[in-house]
Amino acid sequence: MDKLDWSPADAPSARHIAIIMDGNGRWAAERGLPRAEGHRQGVEAVRRTVRASIELGITHLTLFSFSSENWSRPEQEIHDLFGLLRRFIRRDLADLHKNGVRIRVIGTRAGLQADVLRLMDDAVALTKDNTALNLTIAFNYGARDEIARAARRIAEDVASGALVPDQVTIECVSEHLDTASLPDPDLLIRTSGELRLSNFLLWQLAYAEFVFVDTYWPDFSRETLEAALAEYQRRSRRFGGLSARSTA
Repeated sequence: MDKLDWSPADAPSARHIAIIMDGNGRWAAERGLPRAEGHRQGVEAVRRTVRASIELGITHLTLFSFSSENWSRPEQEIHDLFGLLRRFIRRDLADLHKNGVRIRVIGTRAGLQADVLRLMDDAVALTKDNTALNLTIAFNYGARDEIARAARRIAEDVASGALVPDQVTIECVSEHLDTASLPDPDLLIRTSGELRLSNFLLWQLAYAEFVFVDTYWPDFSRETLEAALAEYQRRSRRFGGLSARSTA
């Protein structure tokens, strides 16, 4: 993917970027390092990406951190991932807050340890009034589970009389998802060369542009982000209709 000259003014509609952070393990394996080191370097890439997003004027950034399917990984790797999450919040929360980052966490709380839930809740509460960047962490998240939970809540509302079936619209479903207060992503970036969504934001990505990069997540940089934004700028988003070029 060629890098183009890019500035935030060039693509103002790219306000929400979602990223599937993939390739930590392969990055480590190619260097003869333990997988835990790949995850540690992945956290550094998160820090770089948050800084770059603020500098580039991006208003919403959603990161796929830990999927509901990741529980099938080796116990030690899961332990390492949770340890990194704890350290990231404890080490970075003050700086994120100082820089105006608002933190949200989406996904199910089931199975998470009490101290992890407290750290997440504290981060959300502390940063709730910040406006520089809306940082959403998808943790213990799976899109099918999210949609099923939304459908269950809608069914409960219909059963209680709070909703009637005719009120179950696209907007109604969106309002019952974990991302209810967020705009849908404009751009999805997936690293490591994989070409799939892996059960991430299946509803919300209906009209997003996809950019797949070969870079492993630990090597993701501001330059990689700018190249993806430049590619996004070249796209013609039609939302099911005709492009401006087609109607001219």
